[in-house]
Amino acid sequence: MALQLHNTFSGQKEPFKPLVEDRVRMYVCGPTVYNRVHIGNARPAVVFDTLYRLLKRNYSDVVYARNITDIDDKIMKAARDQGEDIGTLSARFSQAYFEDMAALNNLEPDIIPYATQHLPEMIAMIEQLLERGHAYAAEGHVLFAVDSMPDYGKLSKRSLDDMLAGARVEVAPYKKYAGDFVLWKPSKDDEPGWDSPWGRGRPGWHLECSAMIKKHLGETIDIHGGGRDLTFPHHENERAQSCCANGSDFVRYWMHNGYVNIDGEKMSKSLGNFRMVNDLLQQYPGEVLRFALLSAHYRSELNFSADLLDQAWRSLDTLYGFLRDVEDVTSAESDLAGSPFLAALEDDLNTPVAISELHQMAKELNRTDESDKPQQKGLLLAAGQMLGILQQDPEAWFKQARGGEESISEEEIEALIAERQQSKKDKNYARADEIREELKAKGVVLEDSREGTKWRRE
Repeated sequence: MALQLHNTFSGQKEPFKPLVEDRVRMYVCGPTVYNRVHIGNARPAVVFDTLYRLLKRNYSDVVYARNITDIDDKIMKAARDQGEDIGTLSARFSQAYFEDMAALNNLEPDIIPYATQHLPEMIAMIEQLLERGHAYAAEGHVLFAVDSMPDYGKLSKRSLDDMLAGARVEVAPYKKYAGDFVLWKPSKDDEPGWDSPWGRGRPGWHLECSAMIKKHLGETIDIHGGGRDLTFPHHENERAQSCCANGSDFVRYWMHNGYVNIDGEKMSKSLGNFRMVNDLLQQYPGEVLRFALLSAHYRSELNFSADLLDQAWRSLDTLYGFLRDVEDVTSAESDLAGSPFLAALEDDLNTPVAISELHQMAKELNRTDESDKPQQKGLLLAAGQMLGILQQDPEAWFKQARGGEESISEEEIEALIAERQQSKKDKNYARADEIREELKAKGVVLEDSREGTKWRRE
């Protein structure tokens, strides 16, 4: 089937057709780098990495950009609190983000633009908006006039009247309308700032993405992704700026992933229930976190819990177990075209169904004739690659530490297995059984076969 994607703008699933045949341009909002990222930040990275893999399979020319916001009031506050230069702090947390996302098996985007490297493009876009009558300068600020855009609010399904009625904050005196948003704001002497026609200052957050998209991907892109929380105001304001500055369409398909809840509750600072990716990686392999994030449809809310992670780990154990059983089989290059697995992904990235089909492929690998195993193994590995999983050596998978601690080393395990083998030869079966139970108590399961003894942690 042809790729179908849910477009937030229309509120419907639509056949995906790029602006230019066989050429796709996709942009996803990246992090504001003032801290380590939490699991909610990881969900869009994993979701759109999976879409990126699918697009690369279906189209020959795909460019994926995911930005770094390295100038923001939150970054400035964190740098002040930690007595650190803003550039040093943002560079440190940018690198931490890259490491966390790599641990989740995300491919590196083709372009990683930094906001601070695009000030000329931002200033140029503000000048265009002023010239076209969509912005105004006031008291060192430049603001976008939302009532200058007839369909402002269409992406988030909000009207100007509703937005004004729902306002709970005091309107700044330099604003003509409560909903007008900042394109440029002045910086104090002790704050980061750049020279501009409106004085020394810094850009508004929404402007940054619009300018980076235009420079690297063009005035109109195929897909813009991010978390649902960005729909308003961030993406609504991006759309307003870009459409009005460029005088053209901006995004053809808007895609938003659902929220991540923690143990049934919304993740929030007030509840103190943030789960940082780096902390989770001390207890779980990145592949387990990735599998858990893909276990629900990307548009659904995801209830993230220890039970979900344990279930994800068990599922991966099952899949890697099937692969370990055919380690001596050389996989054949296989095409997923026409498979139920690919059909699930092409149906608005339906990863839960795709995972179900992955298990069916693994079972088929187990029961198929020996002559067909290379082809079936190739299909399973190709499907795993599309989801960013099952690319490790199965033996290495089962031998990795579990629960963040390794109570017994590989060398000690191998030594005990050798002792057990010798005990069997000496007909000291009591000692052989004792070793099996000793290893089991330390989370190591032995599996005997005609080929010898294999082991895995559990």
